[in-house]
Amino acid sequence: MESYTLTRQELAFLLLALEENCPHKATEILQNSWNKNRVVLPSIVEKLMRCSERKGFSLHEIADLGNLLEFSTLSATSMQNWVKRDFKLYFSCPMAGKKYSLKQAAMLLMIDDLKSNLDFETIRRLFSILFEPSRKEEQSTGNLVSPLVLFSTYSTMYEELDGLKIGRTMNVDTMEGIILENAVGAAYNMKSLTAEQQAALCNILFVAVISIQSAYFQSLARRYCQEILYMKK
Repeated sequence: MESYTLTRQELAFLLLALEENCPHKATEILQNSWNKNRVVLPSIVEKLMRCSERKGFSLHEIADLGNLLEFSTLSATSMQNWVKRDFKLYFSCPMAGKKYSLKQAAMLLMIDDLKSNLDFETIRRLFSILFEPSRKEEQSTGNLVSPLVLFSTYSTMYEELDGLKIGRTMNVDTMEGIILENAVGAAYNMKSLTAEQQAALCNILFVAVISIQSAYFQSLARRYCQEILYMKK
């Protein structure tokens, strides 16, 4: 039986819609995704369909959202380690009451994507260039990249480029050139950033798209491994 899924772009647009920065309503995004297969809705989707006014999520809810994505390995246990230890600077306090804000949720989804190719120290260094530490909203300078915008940008890039079968049937040099061209264009359209921030954004967009592709290959490898281990007589 098929299960309910979201593309990364749909989830990114959902988070933007919840923050009221998207032309589509959250319920419309979820409904359109459901119309593809009309399968049983997961609990988290039912909650959002009933009441789409949401400013934050618990770690378990973020894990439930992440599990709707292909190739995602997000879990509440791993995120607990990230917020308490590996990325404490950005999650020292939940920014939506007792829950993590939409921006913090986007950052957790990004960490899950990026860890396919980068270690946590490298991800932290990139985040330090692009994002502010966790702090109260009124203390925020608001002059860096929004995690929601970054997650939406690379998710959209991936969906558009996936139609070209990047990394599967395409020459590696051609693939690199296409992804880099799109990353450069997206990064340098953000005129408010410094040159260092634009360069960091360009690189993180490139790595994020490649990381999703890496997760695809890892999933394929696990499938073939399981066939030999568990399907033999």
